[in-house]
Amino acid sequence: MFTVVTLYQGKSILQSIIIEAGWPIWPLLFISVVALAIIFERLMALRLNRVYPIDVPIEAFRLLRSNGVNEESLEKLAQSSLGGKVLSTILANKQQPINEIRLRAEETGADIAHEMQRFLPALGMIATIAPLMGLFGTVIGMIEIFAAYQPGGTDPGQLARGISIALYNTGFGILIAVPAAIAHRLLRVHVNNLLVKIEQSARSLILQIYP
Repeated sequence: MFTVVTLYQGKSILQSIIIEAGWPIWPLLFISVVALAIIFERLMALRLNRVYPIDVPIEAFRLLRSNGVNEESLEKLAQSSLGGKVLSTILANKQQPINEIRLRAEETGADIAHEMQRFLPALGMIATIAPLMGLFGTVIGMIEIFAAYQPGGTDPGQLARGISIALYNTGFGILIAVPAAIAHRLLRVHVNNLLVKIEQSARSLILQIYP
């Protein structure tokens, strides 16, 4: 019973905040949902066991040493992870000159880098525009405040509503921007670290082919 009452009170508070913040809050709520969706999707997609499991480079070196490179093994390695695509590209071109191998590996690496950075620009854009959208709500609130002024006196209700719109939208804009900016930065660093690991393994594999 206590839990139900608490949830109901929380819902009522949230509804009252949205009502007090006025219509400018709706675009902010929309981009906040988009930001949360991007963060969750990228956290799932960029897990180490999906991008570059520890057994992928071990398997690539084993295939090279045992001369087990064939179409089936390369396909399995490429399908195992994003990093596996780069190593399988190197093994598939191991008979080519070293410059050709490096070129093919770089092309594949560029493709997986693009895949890993998907949606991150949108998250960065949300971190940038959220305060501006909050500022827009502040301007709307200021307009409400000025509209409350009349020669015969000021309407207290309209004045209070203008202040609420201004403050709530400013606060929501900052509240959305700060976590989005932090998540964007941390995810970019995580992507770069993964790419460095893949590049190091690719370089070692090429050195095994051309000592």
